[in-house]
Amino acid sequence: MVVPPQTVDGGKATVHLREDGLLHLQWLPGSSIEVQDARAAMATVNDVCQGSQRPMLVDMAAVASVSREARSIWSIPCSASRIALLGRSPVDRVLANFFLGVHIPPCPTRFFTSRSEAMDWLNAGQ
Repeated sequence: MVVPPQTVDGGKATVHLREDGLLHLQWLPGSSIEVQDARAAMATVNDVCQGSQRPMLVDMAAVASVSREARSIWSIPCSASRIALLGRSPVDRVLANFFLGVHIPPCPTRFFTSRSEAMDWLNAGQ
């Protein structure tokens, strides 16, 4: 079942269920992610998945900032079975490593700068 991209409330991200069953959460470059944005993204992920667990690619390349409160939301279990955080800059890596170092993710979660490596890791877990 393919679900076309759904815009997350607040307009800072989209969630897409791809033909291969992978979820793709894409944050808009330059976004400052606050707690309401994180809650809205997780609600959209859960809505799109309709109760089934799916691997998820989170494209966070060029996100400007993520508030402490927003990071805490991502410690709450959702419909993601594995999460690959995809970034491209040292700032992206710092944001991801800070999250992974302070919070316990609800499922296996890793940071990547290579889309193909992230996809390989996600597919290996299925």
